[in-house]
Amino acid sequence: MKKQKFIKLFLLALLIIPIISACSSQTAPYNSKEKLGPQINYTITGIDAGAGVMASTQSALSDYKLADNNWQLQPSSTSAMTSTLDKAYKNKQPIVVTGWQPHWMFTKYNMKFLKDPKNSFGKAEHISTIVRKGLKKDSPEAYTILDRFHWTPTQMSDVMLKVNDGMDPKKAAKQWIKKNPKVVSQWTKGVKKVHGKSIKLTYVAWDSEIASTNVIAEVLREQGYKVTIQSMEMQPVWASVATKAADATVSAWLPKTSAKFYSDYKGRFEDLGANLNGAKVGLAVPTYMKNINSIEDLKTK
Repeated sequence: MKKQKFIKLFLLALLIIPIISACSSQTAPYNSKEKLGPQINYTITGIDAGAGVMASTQSALSDYKLADNNWQLQPSSTSAMTSTLDKAYKNKQPIVVTGWQPHWMFTKYNMKFLKDPKNSFGKAEHISTIVRKGLKKDSPEAYTILDRFHWTPTQMSDVMLKVNDGMDPKKAAKQWIKKNPKVVSQWTKGVKKVHGKSIKLTYVAWDSEIASTNVIAEVLREQGYKVTIQSMEMQPVWASVATKAADATVSAWLPKTSAKFYSDYKGRFEDLGANLNGAKVGLAVPTYMKNINSIEDLKTK
């Protein structure tokens, strides 16, 4: 009986010790004198599995042979990723996340993108507005406003930060519109009011797209439209516009992030061009991880 009890305790210890070790490795502050991989269990913290940045990260794992060195991409959600980042940042712990800009995390935290010499994530991107075929004829007023819609990463960040601080996205959008009448007038000047005409916008539930979709939705409501907005994964967003189940989206990241869907549905939508320039996608770390500056460093440092 004593022998059996000893064996059980021994086996239990074997199970507990790795768990404790793993937990302590994830909660200890970043140590630049030790290799990064073991400190974060060779894990990159990602977002939704269907997001374009996730596909690009999988390409990076292959391009930089990180997968051959135990590195893995952990899918989660945007909110889960930023929550994990917040906890790590407050304790100066090591972390690597899938990042994109504009995003409030680059304003709230001191973050940096890792250099990408193999160009796995592509060059600078833009965010386009795409609309269904026939929208110009059916709703010329909405078409004109959507075609004119364009703002800057700084303007978008104003809305994102408020939403991140707990403000309702609709309220944050209304406040931004009230504070920026000259910008909004550039989108609506000379456009006739309508009376209760319906329009549907779909979007990917990223912080940036929550901001842009709510702002343009409020502008259209002020113009007299009855606006419905619906969040979806990236592929259904493109499908919704291509099949005319939705009228438009202002969350088409191009040319790389949404390249597959742009190709899959080509000819079944109209691209109105960029509503925001200077977007960027890649892997990011806090700046206190001073010796990690390139994706190649994940394997060597």
